[in-house]
Amino acid sequence: MSAFEAPGEAGSIASVTDRVKPITIEGGASAVHFLGDTAVFIGTEENATLVAADGTTSIVPLHGGGILSAACDGKRIVTGGDDGKVTLLDGSGKTETFATDAKRRWIDNVALHPDGAVAWSAGKIAYVRAPKGEDKFFEVPSTVGGLAFAPKGLRLAIAHYNGVTLWFPNMAGNAEFLEWAGSHLGVIFSPDNRFLVTAMHEPALHGWRLADAKHMRMTGYPGRVRSMSWTIGGKGLATSGADTVIIWPFASKDGPMGKQPAMLAPLQARVSAVACHPKNDILAAGYSDGTVLLVRMNDGAEILARRNDTPPIAALAWNAKGTLLAFSDEDGAGGILPL
Repeated sequence: MSAFEAPGEAGSIASVTDRVKPITIEGGASAVHFLGDTAVFIGTEENATLVAADGTTSIVPLHGGGILSAACDGKRIVTGGDDGKVTLLDGSGKTETFATDAKRRWIDNVALHPDGAVAWSAGKIAYVRAPKGEDKFFEVPSTVGGLAFAPKGLRLAIAHYNGVTLWFPNMAGNAEFLEWAGSHLGVIFSPDNRFLVTAMHEPALHGWRLADAKHMRMTGYPGRVRSMSWTIGGKGLATSGADTVIIWPFASKDGPMGKQPAMLAPLQARVSAVACHPKNDILAAGYSDGTVLLVRMNDGAEILARRNDTPPIAALAWNAKGTLLAFSDEDGAGGILPL
């Protein structure tokens, strides 16, 4: 990325803010994903805003109320709403009501499997529907806090109070419980399928080595971790929640156990969103003051992509080729940066 060689004024950080194409998301954005080179900003209410590579913008209705959850596999986006519906969106802007909860309960969490399966949750129940398959469900002891499919095999991690349930939907009654006291929210598998990590309600992460369920405590955050992103190859897990980007090492068989995390891009603001580049050891970090930085992980070099003094960055994502970065703050002021 030649932009990292861009000279700045003496003592100043290099900047690519003049390259950003500004975008405004009506009503604010809660997430952004890419379908090909089309950036899809998920609104907090009802709609998604699609921004094509040529800058063409279109609004697509998704739900009849608040949008509570979203996930993307690069080909489609699944969302859950407080209207009790699960909606699928593809790159052409076509939408499909995939499922409707019989009791119209809120769809708090969603997940997509590379083979086409969709998972969603309402209350204490997680559901999975495989392509051309019937709905299967599993009830956990408390409200589902997060969902994630394993990268290999049809296995679903269901985060809830006091731990995570690993459920194999195709094997009746087959579930494994990973216990750890507290409320577990976001959940993520490592790309190599060796580790599972949850973001907790308290300012901490918890992890398990899946081979033997050995615990990994990742603490020391001043705030809750709301954003997690794997570096290329799953060698590290970048996280929000502090005034620097915290990157936990996962390259060894023991993961971060007994090791200190790397800390990059310190600011007088808290990191609110992170997104690792899909092909290079670079990450994007959004902050609570609206700043967006590009950070090179091997030496901590920084480039300014967006200046501060706005609401927190709520949405941040790269396209699969790593040539476009999309971001938005909580109020919907955002942009797309071509690299």
